[in-house]
Parts: sequence; C-alpha cells; structure tokens
Amino acid sequence: MPKNDVNVTLQEITEETLGDILDLDVAEHQKGFVAPNVRSIAQAHFSEHAWFRAIYAGDTPVGFVMLYADEEKPWYGVWRFMVDERHQRMGYASKAMQLVVEHVRGLPGAKELFLSYVPKEGSALPFYEKCGFVETGEWHGQEKEMKLTL
Repeated sequence: MPKNDVNVTLQEITEETLGDILDLDVAEHQKGFVAPNVRSIAQAHFSEHAWFRAIYAGDTPVGFVMLYADEEKPWYGVWRFMVDERHQRMGYASKAMQLVVEHVRGLPGAKELFLSYVPKEGSALPFYEKCGFVETGEWHGQEKEMKLTL
C-alpha cells in the first residue's frame, strides 16, 4: 500500500548515515540487477562525474541513487537506483525518480536522462516505462539503454 503522505527526499550521505545506507539491500532475486551500495559509494568517490544521494521516506533511509553527470558534454544518466526490499511497492521509488528528474532538469544543458537495465524477468523495465523512459535500441554490454526526454 503506497505511503503517499510520507515526504520522500534525496539526502547527502554522511559519516553518521553511511552505515544505514550500506545496510539497504534489494530482494535476493533482484541482486543481479544493481550493484551493492558499498560498491556504488566506493565508485562514486573515484569518479569526478558521480552525484549520489540516499533516498529517505520521512526520517527513514529507504534507497540509494547515483547519477553520472558530465556537465561539459552535457550527458546525464542514472548510474544506480535502488530501493530496499522492505520499502518496495510503497511509492517511494516513483517519488525519488521524480526528484532525480527535477534535479537533472536543473543541470546545464540537460535535455535527456539516460539509464540502462538488465533485460531479464523481474527487471525494473515496467517501473522505468511508468516513469516515462523509452528504449533507445542501444546496448551497453548486457544492458539495454533507455532515455527520458526532459
């Protein structure tokens, strides 16, 4: 049942909140679709183009998002997006994706937002389509690319 009355926000991860974000995880059958948060946060610290935030529902951390943002090109993509298995199907992912899209719209030259997904049963494809993303026909390794025109 969606918790539509809960305020969803994207918040910086701090030393105090890091442990809670690292404890978030997807369901077992979803593990092949997104890297663990520990890997994402480590990658973010070595990429000049990474922008990452924890997804909160009220005061509770429920997920993680990371963008690849190259303002010089300009090119923007959702690099990682996950909601903890205990907080899925509550509407938090949709609200968080709306916040991500709003954020990207405010970046220099942003006209499109890209992402990719693993095309297997149980993937996030229906969710991404519901958010307005469409397949581009491009592949990145084993992942299919999608884009949202801003």
